[in-house]
Amino acid sequence: MSVSSKSTFECAIVIGVLAVASVFVRAQQPMRPRMASQLPGASESASAVSRSDPTYRLGPEDVLEIKVFNRPQLSRDSVRIDERGMIQMPLIDRELQASCRTAAELSKDIAARYAKYIRNPQVDVFVKEFQSQPVAVVGAVNSPGRFQLRRPIRLLDLLAFAGGPTERGGRQVQVVHSNGTGCSVGDAEATEINEETFSAFDLRDTLRGDPKANPLVRPGDVVTVPEAEQAFVVGNVVNPTAIPLRETVTITQAIAMAGGTMPDTKSDGVRIVRQSEAGKNVIVVDLKAIATRRSADIPLLANDVVEVPVSGGKRFLRTLTGAILPSTRRLPIRVIP
Repeated sequence: MSVSSKSTFECAIVIGVLAVASVFVRAQQPMRPRMASQLPGASESASAVSRSDPTYRLGPEDVLEIKVFNRPQLSRDSVRIDERGMIQMPLIDRELQASCRTAAELSKDIAARYAKYIRNPQVDVFVKEFQSQPVAVVGAVNSPGRFQLRRPIRLLDLLAFAGGPTERGGRQVQVVHSNGTGCSVGDAEATEINEETFSAFDLRDTLRGDPKANPLVRPGDVVTVPEAEQAFVVGNVVNPTAIPLRETVTITQAIAMAGGTMPDTKSDGVRIVRQSEAGKNVIVVDLKAIATRRSADIPLLANDVVEVPVSGGKRFLRTLTGAILPSTRRLPIRVIP
């Protein structure tokens, strides 16, 4: 063998040894866990929904994607929550409660149950189809109805699916956020009416796609395009309702239009929750003082929420949604793919 051939042969041996060593070193390095949305075969819809509202409470008929890292035999692409709010997973001999939990809470529970079989199990839960809490569009739109969400959607897109506003539509679009699962979460103050549970936007801004007036719709939302500006009377009244403001309406007139107060009303603690660009403003009213003319009967403004509390009781958002929801129950349900 010539000197040149011998040198070439030795170089080839060295290169081969280095390649084998490189493979060995990589094999000894710990594998970095990847999120379920990065795993092969993870659905596009799951990665999109994973960025949705983390406070969403699961409910019956929701469809979940459950990924157990590096355990495809335990992962499930489509798990439907049954009418009792339960699901089943491999190796777990008991049914799991999914309803009224967030995706993060359910993933933590599943991981804890797999800990006896897997070291440090990593579980991700995504909502593939929002079936338990349809959104509703009512009022002055061409095709009012309820819609099942299968992906995140913005207010403008939802209005388009409802055929857009009619010529009778007013100047605003209102959104009431509802915990439609019937789950009880948090304390009374967490469900108090505030700017996070009721929103009103200029319809023209929404139709232009202005980001400030075009939020993501939450499951369970009720969207209303009123023909006239409205105020709401909720709480301890005979008939919680929306009050059209075609003319001046005072707080006592609005309560009378809602059927009047119920027994045990805290008449000196009635609140007007008023929306403004600066945020929420609360006005406390004494109905007895108004009746004896010791206080002015305040005219209501568009989107005011009159909240009539019970003496010593708690305030609940369900009274606000109750002013709108009964009119949506008979509407047809359509699926937004």
